[in-house]
Amino acid sequence: MALQGKKIWLDGEMVDWDKAQVHVLTHALHYGTGYFEGIRCYALDDGRSAVFRLDEHVRRLFDSGKILGFPLPYPFDRVKSAIMDVVRANGLKECYIRPVAFLGLGEMGLYAPDNPVHLAIAAWSWGAYLGDEGIKNGIRAKVSSYTRHHVNVMMTKSKVSGNYINSVLAKTEVKKAGYDEAIMLDTEGYVAEASGENIFMVRDQRVKTTPPTSILPGITRDSLLTVARDKGYQVTEERFTRDELYTADEAFFTGTAAEVTPIREVDNRKIGERCPGPATQDLQQTFFNIIKGKDAKYARWLAYL
Repeated sequence: MALQGKKIWLDGEMVDWDKAQVHVLTHALHYGTGYFEGIRCYALDDGRSAVFRLDEHVRRLFDSGKILGFPLPYPFDRVKSAIMDVVRANGLKECYIRPVAFLGLGEMGLYAPDNPVHLAIAAWSWGAYLGDEGIKNGIRAKVSSYTRHHVNVMMTKSKVSGNYINSVLAKTEVKKAGYDEAIMLDTEGYVAEASGENIFMVRDQRVKTTPPTSILPGITRDSLLTVARDKGYQVTEERFTRDELYTADEAFFTGTAAEVTPIREVDNRKIGERCPGPATQDLQQTFFNIIKGKDAKYARWLAYL
């Protein structure tokens, strides 16, 4: 799908979509020195729109800058208001929002401490990342030959742009092999996460997800952990192997883009008796109720436009 919109917030100003440009010698273009967030705004059943877990996403954006050593040049509330302004400026009731900060033009080379930090915020209409059919009936996944980052190799708690080459390689590999998504193992061979999502498995009504050691701490992941515990599921964060995943009763991915997507098959092995399974379906439906403003218990997660 070609991206299209009206306005982009760039360095404090709302500019036309086609005029949001940077120099070809921008540092981030050459060395991956950028960091970003993926955020969703939803059209609620009452006619309003709301951004899902805005504070948590903006905080993680600031955390990414702190981790990498080139923080955002704007205060927290300014970034929050800019995100809301972009949604309004594009006339969107429901959309995906992409803030991205990056090192700009200046010194060329690996060490460029004086290059300016730019911030752009865009928004566009974007449906289910892994497809509406995937949301409904599950997707096919394959364990990639590419290993996920080690905590002493990359900064895994930051959504740094350069990290995602690892994801691009894994995703491309499995897509060319006919699968929908890649599952990536950590450096010790345990299941880590997908190319752009966190992963959960269910066995005997016990919900399990990988611990936040070498993975990005997903905000949708955190939401599902909270919901599952509130609904009385036994929930654990612990490592598991790919063969344990093969024997799961259910499995699903979570992420801002993917939302809650069931996994029906891993490495040509069917997961469970039916997809989505009862726990996945229960948690998925609760999540969709929350983002549509139909569950007052979690109204604190919605920032209304």
